[in-house]
Amino acid sequence: MLIRCLLWIAVLTAFPAAAYAQDDVTVMVLGVFHMGNPGRDLHNVHADDMLAPKRQAEIAAAVSSLARFHPTRIDVEWSNDDAVTQYDAYLKDTLPPKRNEVVQLGFRLAKLSGATVRGVDVEMDFPYPVVQDYAETHGMNSLFAEANAGTAKMVEEDQALMNSGTVAQILRRANDANRIRTDLAFYGRMLQIGRGDIQPGADLLAAWYKRNFYICANIVQNTKPGDRIVVIYGAGHEYPLRTCLNQMPGYKLVEPNAYLPNK
Repeated sequence: MLIRCLLWIAVLTAFPAAAYAQDDVTVMVLGVFHMGNPGRDLHNVHADDMLAPKRQAEIAAAVSSLARFHPTRIDVEWSNDDAVTQYDAYLKDTLPPKRNEVVQLGFRLAKLSGATVRGVDVEMDFPYPVVQDYAETHGMNSLFAEANAGTAKMVEEDQALMNSGTVAQILRRANDANRIRTDLAFYGRMLQIGRGDIQPGADLLAAWYKRNFYICANIVQNTKPGDRIVVIYGAGHEYPLRTCLNQMPGYKLVEPNAYLPNK
């Protein structure tokens, strides 16, 4: 009798776990380069014309491969009003041609997959000049220069691939684990700038994480069980967004490079 009871308990406790797994939210955080060259980052890669026939074919191939993930929602780096309004125009074929990655990757993928589109972006201050000023006035210029030199070298490598590689190859590099860790080095060096109660480097990092956790909140607060979400964001956002979503109970992350073409 005891063995039978234990078996029944094992069976009953297994069902909630199975149901929970079935209702998991599956998320792909796709780090991207800015296809329209807005020039808003500290160090920018210059993309060539993404509307050129060669690039259009490469984008179509990348999106077709990503569609194998079968997303139900695409979250993009725009406000929700802009994303919904412009996606509606895109579906009606009234949106003028745009090089922006939201349109080229996000809207294409949503249309191909039958997914909805949601804008989840949040704008916040990035107090970089305060860090620069502190470094200049407190003998920390070498730390500041070292941080920027590391980022500049990484961007130089990105640019070389941009000049010779396909869209899929560029995206695969952006979503490579080593590339994501390299991105973090800049913020680690920023933490060295400051002393005592005055910590401009830490304030910069706190502001960056605050923005990303607000974005993450926009993602999770509009999610239902069983959703399959592709989050399309500038590659610099990958680590904080992945960290946030990976801590969410019932969320499972998948790697973009498991879906992107190899060439």
